[in-house]
Amino acid sequence: VRLSSQVVKRSHVQSLNKMGGCSSKAAGPAEVIEVAPTLPHGRKVRCILLGPPGSGKGTQAKFICEKYEIPQISTGDMLRGAVAQGTALGLAAKEVMDAGGLVSDDIILGLMAERLKLPDCQGNGYLFDGFPRTVAQAESLTRDRVPVDYVVEINVPDAAIIKRMAGRRVHLASGRTYHVEHNPPAVADKDDETGEPLVQRDDDQEETVKERLRVYHEQTKPLVAYYQSLSKKAPMNGASPPVYVKVDGTGDVEDVRDQIIASVQRAVVQAEEAENTH
Repeated sequence: VRLSSQVVKRSHVQSLNKMGGCSSKAAGPAEVIEVAPTLPHGRKVRCILLGPPGSGKGTQAKFICEKYEIPQISTGDMLRGAVAQGTALGLAAKEVMDAGGLVSDDIILGLMAERLKLPDCQGNGYLFDGFPRTVAQAESLTRDRVPVDYVVEINVPDAAIIKRMAGRRVHLASGRTYHVEHNPPAVADKDDETGEPLVQRDDDQEETVKERLRVYHEQTKPLVAYYQSLSKKAPMNGASPPVYVKVDGTGDVEDVRDQIIASVQRAVVQAEEAENTH
């Protein structure tokens, strides 16, 4: 299978350090580097990204969306858009949220179905951001035959997540981000440019991180087992199960990106070759 090659500028990732999302203090000149080839004609990347909080999902989602020119579909954005537009589902969601309740899976799936009909989802694919969060939601996607080609898990141990997040420090006025071990300021707890104090955000407090990880393991981690099992099943109704990809998220941002892209490309090539043999 012949695939065209593509290059990107390293400056897109130089502003992120090894800890998966901490901004560095300065980015050097752009350097062109070779990355995995692009999709063959007709192939799509319809993707779910899994991983604990602090694993770098947001950073990697942007890379995937830029690489394959696909939209990042966020449940939060969908809800806000539907409420603002006053759609039937949006009004139903607003009523629930105004009452302090959680929007039901039925409403979320209805919004998802509407979102997937838009033109930007008809091209190379799409990436789900923050959905599904539970096995029940994943089962609903499967039951409703929402196309998913790849499920990518970014695997990072809890201890590394805690170290990564609890070490972050932020200059609130500018948004500059540091890490006490991996990207420290020149003077401890001081912003390099202004000398003003750095702070640790509430979300980065160790106890907060541990609680978020507890919720993840309880509610979202079971999705890993669900999609691993689903990926091994035979095609149904002409649709193949998603390919499950697990990558090590403890390395450099660039390394994780390259693992993901290479794994997706291998699966694309294998699928293409399998079809060509029939």
